[in-house]
Amino acid sequence: MNAKSIHANPNKNRSPRRRSREFALQALYQWLLNQDDAPVIIEHIRQAHGFDKADTEHFVALVSGAIQQADTLREEIAPLLDRTIEELSPVEYASLLLGAHELTSHPEIPYRVVINEAVELTKSFGGIDGHKFVNGVLDKLAAKLRAVEVDADRAK
Repeated sequence: MNAKSIHANPNKNRSPRRRSREFALQALYQWLLNQDDAPVIIEHIRQAHGFDKADTEHFVALVSGAIQQADTLREEIAPLLDRTIEELSPVEYASLLLGAHELTSHPEIPYRVVINEAVELTKSFGGIDGHKFVNGVLDKLAAKLRAVEVDADRAK
């Protein structure tokens, strides 16, 4: 992750859900680099400053689910990429895993919210144009995984 951290941008208006996604991104980033077990990473992140303001239940669901489903999520994401998964930055990859997991496992969250949150996370923590890439991939994935929802939204 770049020099920015959750604490470097003290936006008091972040919702508990947004905070849970920020911490989940950090957890997935750590997992991608170290391959630690999910419970170890979750416990480590839960000790971070400001975690008490996050939606703990959503955080645990995101991290555990994304790690448990990582192989399946990779299979969904890979055909939509213009490069190999190994060529992705860890922030882009973590954002895509997080977004793909929310698209597949949290149908109660509108697909536009999932994509927007992943884009915002990538803007905050990733490279200059990484958010555009994440947006494009998740948009294609949403069209595949949530075709009825996407088609209904586009018909409006």
